[in-house]
Amino acid sequence: MTAPWRPAANAVRRETATASAPTAPAEHRDRPPSLRAAGLRWFLGLAVIFAVLAGTGRLVTGSLASWPPLRSEDGVNRYLALHRDHVLNSVSGFFSNVANTPSAIALSAVAFVVIRLLTRRWPEAVFVAVALVSEVSIFLLTTLVTERGRPAVPHLDQAPPTSSFPSGHVAAAVTLYTAVALILRRHRAPWPVWLLLLVPCAVAFARLYRGMHHPSDVVAGALLGLLCVLLADRVVLATTRPRVTGPDRRSPANPTRPGGSPTGRRTRSRRTTRSHSGSPTTGRPAPR
Repeated sequence: MTAPWRPAANAVRRETATASAPTAPAEHRDRPPSLRAAGLRWFLGLAVIFAVLAGTGRLVTGSLASWPPLRSEDGVNRYLALHRDHVLNSVSGFFSNVANTPSAIALSAVAFVVIRLLTRRWPEAVFVAVALVSEVSIFLLTTLVTERGRPAVPHLDQAPPTSSFPSGHVAAAVTLYTAVALILRRHRAPWPVWLLLLVPCAVAFARLYRGMHHPSDVVAGALLGLLCVLLADRVVLATTRPRVTGPDRRSPANPTRPGGSPTGRRTRSRRTTRSHSGSPTTGRPAPR
């Protein structure tokens, strides 16, 4: 005698087995990379950024120096030097001093402590520190391999012994204020925090106005700052974001609730049997 075919029961068994399958334990979730991996990623990023800045410096001071718009840079510096006044001298002096070495170190230390106290987390504070250390390291290395004099105009500040390319003031300002703005936005601060980026813009104008840098030096400094912030984000913040993969990932569109089904209701099976006469029934005796 052939066993009765029960399609509904088989389907229920398959659904129940799928729903009751064990989920991936916490050990199978993506873990942040180790400290060694983060350090390797950081050094590789430093090498790439240094290669970009050093190569750009060689081009700006070498084969591209006579190309437009680089050959017009001296005209920009001369124009600003001819239109100086007491008000702009004072304002530009303030913003130039905001980004000098002592001020940058002090403001960075304050930002590190304040971010640590407000967020009560280390990654955000370490992110700012890594970005600034990266900027200082690449700046010093780039000035060692790139020789460029200051603009041929009267200088309102004392010229440091380093090369004019890139602008260290602009690089430090872009790195610090961009990193702080990103941290604030990450913690739901309102959009006006992006106004902090006006400070690096003011520093860039101040360095041009005071005859301390060529326009391409300022652009290279801004590029250096942005690349260092991006590197710190990939090394520090990207490795601390929670990432979960596997069957235990839940999405708002299909939440998993107790019971094994998306709606939380337990699946009930109504077994279909066959009577002796061959007609399907639902388990109740057939009428006579």
